[in-house]
This record gives sequence, C-alpha cells and structure tokens, in this order.
Amino acid sequence: MYQLIGAPVSLYTGKVRSYLQFKGIPFTEQLATPQVYRDLIIPRTGVRYIPVLVTPQDQVLQDSTEIIDHLEQQFPEPAIYPTSPCQKLIALLLEIYGDEWLVIPAMLYRWMIDENREFAIAEFGRVRLPEASAEEQCQAGLEASGPFAGALPRLGVTPHSRAALEQSYLALLAELDRHFAEHDFLLGGRPSIGDYGLIGPLYAHLYRDPASGRLMREKAPQVAAWVERMIDPPAAGDFLPDDELPLTLLPVLQRMFTEQVPVLQETARQLQQWADANPDTPEIPRAIGSLRYRVGDTEEERLVFPYNLWMWQRALDHYAEMDDQARQTVTALLGEQAAAALATPLPVRVRRENNRLVRG
Repeated sequence: MYQLIGAPVSLYTGKVRSYLQFKGIPFTEQLATPQVYRDLIIPRTGVRYIPVLVTPQDQVLQDSTEIIDHLEQQFPEPAIYPTSPCQKLIALLLEIYGDEWLVIPAMLYRWMIDENREFAIAEFGRVRLPEASAEEQCQAGLEASGPFAGALPRLGVTPHSRAALEQSYLALLAELDRHFAEHDFLLGGRPSIGDYGLIGPLYAHLYRDPASGRLMREKAPQVAAWVERMIDPPAAGDFLPDDELPLTLLPVLQRMFTEQVPVLQETARQLQQWADANPDTPEIPRAIGSLRYRVGDTEEERLVFPYNLWMWQRALDHYAEMDDQARQTVTALLGEQAAAALATPLPVRVRRENNRLVRG
C-alpha cells in the first residue's frame, strides 16, 4: 500500500489525506516523528517538509501537488482536474489561493488565539513523542511548534494586520457559505484540485483547531459541511455541465485577484531582479526579499516566496493554451484586469528539481 507520512496538525498532510480517501486508494499513515525525519524524510527527499508519500514501488514523493498529480496518473478516475477549459482554470486558481494564501488566516487563528495555540502545541507534542507522558509531550510540542509560531511575521501576520486579515477571512467564509449552500463542491458534485487547495487550511487548521472550528460552524455551517464531505467523501458525482462556472464563486475569485495576485506579480518582478543579480545560481532560495501587501485598508510587510510562482505558473500555462472563446468567457467573468494578469507570462520560469525550486 501507499504510505502517507505526515501529521494530523499538518495543513498539507490534510490535503493529501483527503485526496487519498476520495480516490479510495489504500494507504497507511505514519507520524513524522524525529526518527522518521532522520531515517526517511531527510535522506530520501533532501528536505524537511511533510507530507511525504512512499509508493508501493518505494518511490518517495514530496509536495502535495506533485503527490496528487502523480496519483492522478495512476488512478485517473474519477478525475479531479476538469477537462473543460474554464472550469480547469478556476480549479487551478483556487488551488493556488488555498495552498498559498489561506495559509495566512490558518496560521493567524492557530497561533494568535490561545485555545488554538495550546491545542496545536499538544498536537505537535503527540506527533514528536507519541509514547511519552503529557508533560513530556507538552515540552516537545513547545520546541517543535516554535518555528511555525515564529513564522507569522514572515507571512505578514502581525498585530497591525490582524484585524484586516480576520475581517477578510470572515468575509470569505460568508462567500463560501453561500456557494456551498448551492453546490456540494466548488464546481458541482465532485471535488476538483481547487477543493484540495482549500481543504488543507480550512480543515487541518481552521476546522480542526477548537476555537476556529467553533467559529466556522457558527458563522459558516455550509463550509463546515463541505469540510466534512471532503474528509468523508460521498460517491463521486460530476462537474457542472458545459463548462459552467458558478456565479457564487465570483466573490471568492475577486478576493483572490484583489489580495493575492498583486503579491504574485510583485514576487515575479523581484524574482527577475534576483535572477539578474545571480546569473550563475540555478537554485532559488525559499525567500528572496520582502514586499508590501494590502488587505482592505491595511498594508503590511512580508517575505517574498518564489515557490508561489510555481503554483501560479500552472494557471498561466493553462490560460495560454485556452482558445479565444474560453478566454473571452474568463474576461467576462473576472474582468479585464484579471485577464491581463493571466495573460502575462512569468519573466523567469521556475520548476521543481529534487524537491527544490530552480530556474525553468
């Protein structure tokens, strides 16, 4: 069987686990303990990130999107990538949004709310020392969670930005709640890659952590019901017919293009500067500088993460392959500015090689 190595507390492990369960792929799950990191994850992947999937052929895969894309080739039905062009684009965009932007409220609510923070520390302790006493687990959890809690300023999560980020998240919950009142999943009766982008933060952090879980069930019960469908999936239905795009997703997409896409565009600009200054360095650092971003009327500083462009590039490449009629549909739906952003290729292409980001 496949072996999923991760943790219940891990955002991206939640994404892959949900996919495996939907596809009915037999798998076992192993906690990413320090020994597993030392004996398997680091020597086999060269990095320290989870989840990791070990295939029955003993191939070791890292990165949730690459894991899912590998499994889609082995288990093509029911497909999670729509074949119709506009639906596939929306699915790719919402994967980027969930994976790379909703990590912000996920981290905020986990580490800035005492009840969630205490829960997460206990969870980290149980993963690190599953057989130890509660006291030992608590100490281990404090040590293991430190780097995650300390990452908030790097993401632009500060006391200054907190109110604006919380307001944006609550508005997003309301938008998604209206959508899931009409549709089981983002694009109809079957989860897409976009659903799997959203499920990581919305399940592993924002539903599963106690305080934010209560908030979701109170403010957005339809979102909570969608989370429950994603972690206990029903039989697969179909995507909406005729490349139909639900109008209830428009506010979510507009939020993405207002908040996240300017960050992606500035990241692309700074990556070109970095590439020009480092012509003989193929590997791209995880962070290459800082930028100012805006949510509502609030501006804050965060680091520049080039990996986001690997995700964004997937959507840009698909848009470049769409015919004129499909592009006109996207323009009519999202507006001229969004269409222009999608039509602008990256000045520096990127790819993943040996679990590291390099120039394409």
